[in-house]
Amino acid sequence: MSLLQRSRARGFSLITAIFLIVVLAALGAYMVIFTGLQQTTVQADVLGVRAYYAARAGTEWAIFRALDPDNTIAPGAAAFAACPTGTINTLGGSLSPFTVVVACTSTDHTEAGNNIRVFAITATACNSAACGTPTTGYVERQIAVTIARCKDPSAAGPRFECGP
Repeated sequence: MSLLQRSRARGFSLITAIFLIVVLAALGAYMVIFTGLQQTTVQADVLGVRAYYAARAGTEWAIFRALDPDNTIAPGAAAFAACPTGTINTLGGSLSPFTVVVACTSTDHTEAGNNIRVFAITATACNSAACGTPTTGYVERQIAVTIARCKDPSAAGPRFECGP
C-alpha cells in the first residue's frame, strides 16, 4: 500500500468514531427522557389509586352515617337519619394529602305501609385543598353509591327495620 493510499484511509476511522459517539449519545438521551416519563406515569397511577381509596372512604363514612349507627332516631319513629354531607380532610397515612367532598340527596317513599328513604351519595376525592381546581399533578376520583333504608312503624323491636 502506498503512502498516498494510507493517508486517505486514515480519516475514515475518525468519521466512524464520531458517528458512533453521536448515535450512542442520542440513545442515552432517549433513555433518560423515556425513564423520566415512565416514572412520572407510575407516580400519577399511584396518586390515582390513593384518590380512589380516599373517595371510597368518603362513601363508606356517608353510608355509616346514613344507616344511623348511633340510634339517634327514636325507636318506632318514622324518621330517618339526615343525609350525610361534608368535607373530610383529616384522612391519615398515605391518604392525608387528599380532600374528600361528600354530597348526598335523599328521597322518601312509602310502600306497603313501610317508610323508605333512598340516599344517593357522591364522594369526590382530590389531592388539592379545593376539588375542581386542577394544578400540576392534580388527581381526582369520584364514586357514587345509592342505598335505601326501610322502617316499618308498626313493627316491634329496637330498630323497627322492614323485612321478614
